[in-house]
Amino acid sequence: MDNLETNLFVDKLSASFEITKDDMKEMLANFHDEMKRGLADQASSLKMLPAFVDIATSKEKGKYIALDLGGTNFRVLQIELDGRGGAKVAHVSKFVIPKALMRGTGVQLFNFVAKSIHKFLIDNKIGLNKKRNLGFTFSFPVNQTNISTGILINWTKGFTAKGVVGSNVMKLLTDSIRKFGMEKVKVVALANDTVGTLATGSYRDPRCDIGIIFGTGTNACYRERIGNIKKLDIKSKKNQHMIVNIEWGNFNKIPTTEYDLRLDKATNNPGKQRMEKMISGMYLGEIARLILANMIKYKLIFKNSKAKFAKGEFKTRHLSFVTSDHTEQLDKIHGYLEGLGILNTTFEERELLKNICKIVSKRAARISAAAISAVITWMDPKLRSDHTIAIDGTVYKRLPDFRRIILGELKELHKSKAKKIKLVHTKDGSGIGVAIAAAVATS
Repeated sequence: MDNLETNLFVDKLSASFEITKDDMKEMLANFHDEMKRGLADQASSLKMLPAFVDIATSKEKGKYIALDLGGTNFRVLQIELDGRGGAKVAHVSKFVIPKALMRGTGVQLFNFVAKSIHKFLIDNKIGLNKKRNLGFTFSFPVNQTNISTGILINWTKGFTAKGVVGSNVMKLLTDSIRKFGMEKVKVVALANDTVGTLATGSYRDPRCDIGIIFGTGTNACYRERIGNIKKLDIKSKKNQHMIVNIEWGNFNKIPTTEYDLRLDKATNNPGKQRMEKMISGMYLGEIARLILANMIKYKLIFKNSKAKFAKGEFKTRHLSFVTSDHTEQLDKIHGYLEGLGILNTTFEERELLKNICKIVSKRAARISAAAISAVITWMDPKLRSDHTIAIDGTVYKRLPDFRRIILGELKELHKSKAKKIKLVHTKDGSGIGVAIAAAVATS
């Protein structure tokens, strides 16, 4: 194959991955429609789950325990809030859940967690005699009916502990805590890492009304008027606002390419989490790999090598590494390819690899910008107020140009009013954030 055919392939690829202005406008309209339907409990790709807690006021004060359980490792923390927007991790301990407990019974699992909390309180001389409110980050799918009730829908991440699906995880945790004599520890708030990120952001900045995770997965939440949450049957409207967990990874009104369809088909949830599969860390590397495997098949790249780029061989961290190489001859990429046994690459081939990665990551940033814009304009159609967006996750932190492209697209969409939008990297929503949620829930 000659350069002409390679150029034609790349031009066609670039066009298919392009998110045009019209695409973005259509995405915005569709996103608003799906939000409206989700809030009314109608069929929608956006779940729009009420979080039963409002954003922080910065005045919350005191010492809180946070439990962050989202996988095989979990953390117990003591967080101190100063009532002026300052939050400090006073103590933190990490624990590993034995595989046998992940697959045992729910009682065994929560007993182990409670025993670890007990150890944390003793080891850090916090003691068992002082009243402590605990916030619980539980990063598994739950159906929440209030701030202290969460029914596990299904386990993920290798957990199969029996007797938990269909049960209230807050009650299971509380029962186990009582068994270990921690009468003064009260489990008061359940949240996920996205809600925690918004809680952290709003504690530091009262203009913060959106929380986003751009990591292995992606999700967002925002502050909604309770009157707009039609599916909510709340008698007391004392609190006029509530955080809503969008579950935006499942948004599906987005232009797709043949590579998206191939990736989707090979996942364990085909047809679901469409947006997540285009913008999150779990999938970006795989999209680039599918393109590269296709190019290798037609001898458009690495012609002098027997490279295959099999599934799992090119991850998002590799995509980040490739796009961050600014050496004159792309020497870092050269070294990376040699490590894979792909020798004697030309500069053109290395540049081509970098361009493929940039095409994939640029689209991810543009889709993300459209989704951010949709949420902001849902809350504030004319962008009359300032909006701070609290963001965490490895894609946001480590993918070169991701943040810059998002800001550029927001400027393109909102012109001079884009200066009212501020993106802030907000760390540890699952630790500090859930402690703040616990403070808000009990204030």
